[in-house]
Amino acid sequence: MELQFLGAATTVTGSQFLLTTSRAKVLIDCGMFQGNPHEAIRNRVPLAYDPAGIDALLLTHAHLDHCGLIPHVVAHGLRAPIFATSGTVELAGLVLLDSAKLQDEAARRNERFQRKHPDRAAKESTRDEADLRKATGEAAAADDEESAAESRDPEVTLRSQPPVVETSIDEPLYTLADTQAALKLFKAVGYDRETLVAPGVHATFLDAGHILGSAIIRVRVSDSDNAPEKIIVFSGDLGRHDTPIIRDPTPVSDADYLLIESTYGGREHEPQAEAVRILAETVQLVAEAKGVLLVPSFAIGRTQEVVWQLDRLLDEKKIPELPLYLDSPMASKATEIYRRHGEYYDQEMRELLAKREDPLDYPKQQITNDIESSRAISKAPRPYMIVASNGMLTGGRVVNHLRELIDDPTATLLFVVPDPFDQRFLGACRRIGIARLATRVQEAAAAACFHRPRRPRRAGRHRAEDPRTGFRRAHPEVA
Repeated sequence: MELQFLGAATTVTGSQFLLTTSRAKVLIDCGMFQGNPHEAIRNRVPLAYDPAGIDALLLTHAHLDHCGLIPHVVAHGLRAPIFATSGTVELAGLVLLDSAKLQDEAARRNERFQRKHPDRAAKESTRDEADLRKATGEAAAADDEESAAESRDPEVTLRSQPPVVETSIDEPLYTLADTQAALKLFKAVGYDRETLVAPGVHATFLDAGHILGSAIIRVRVSDSDNAPEKIIVFSGDLGRHDTPIIRDPTPVSDADYLLIESTYGGREHEPQAEAVRILAETVQLVAEAKGVLLVPSFAIGRTQEVVWQLDRLLDEKKIPELPLYLDSPMASKATEIYRRHGEYYDQEMRELLAKREDPLDYPKQQITNDIESSRAISKAPRPYMIVASNGMLTGGRVVNHLRELIDDPTATLLFVVPDPFDQRFLGACRRIGIARLATRVQEAAAAACFHRPRRPRRAGRHRAEDPRTGFRRAHPEVA
């Protein structure tokens, strides 16, 4: 029996494991590398296995860094069933179809660029080919995982990048047709029910409490009929206890091998009550300042939690009723999927629904589905709030809002990610041309006041720079 780490090793995206026995080959997750371009190029490295020889794929949840390469692998010959919970099946369809669309749009933009700037395009193509050769070599060397981890520090690589990084995409990783073919292979399974997924391999999906339908996968495997069984547990991404809407992670007590996703394993989360208090205080200060609150948020999971908390705070009369612009079409569609799967709700959510309350529907919520509506938000009467994707500023409409608001003294940028000083965020700041912000975020880390707003000052006294962070103090404080 052999277990290979094909992603999320010395980096935090691209989760993929290959379990091989004498009778079967099973993939666990098939994620896309995301973040800085030096990671994203790894999506184009030749696969380490023959997709046609895979017997099953087990998917922990529907975030792109766990499912994003599935259509690519299907396009190269995968025909095996893809097992996931019913919530994950629906959300993965939403995520993968959107991914295919975005890749097609990027490729079309690149075609136009090549026609207008052939010389520059040729140079970029040569550079991309060199990057791909380098990434392929690193992937081959990563078979020795210990030496690879010692020789490659991705955070050092990211910090050494210039303020603006340009990348080109000659063609999509996969098409809409590839994605539709992949979705036909999905098979929904329930929690807590053991399923034979391949010869000698049984899988049980347990609630991971991360997003709707997310799973810890317990695999019971035997290399041959007479070989002893082994229990391997793949954690996927684990949710926090007492997270709104969905149930807490299922405790697991038995395993021969345990594989844990540990992106933020070395960091301590702020207590939930303190996070909610900061959110309420921020909304109050934005209202007093007649300003704008911008919340970068992931479309699936985090956005639903933010809306839930705002609705609860409003119901408890802890915040004023400000207009909320939900500027993420994917988040709106994901919320509808959340509504269809009440079987995953925790007790608190069930009790609220029994009272005919819908905490996923903030009273003054306005959904902006098209880009014109998104641009029009800046002309809306203040104060108001914007929740937009994505949470690490690596793309999406939130980038446009950030450019619009970054120098506005009455705007507040509030992070709901576990660590706003994460290197993926800092790299995103550099890629969208806000090197100044990335530098000041690093300085602000020591001051520990990055997203904590202050009471508004009187007119004419709010423009001084804070010597600890370099930001102009504002009402609330600019982030």
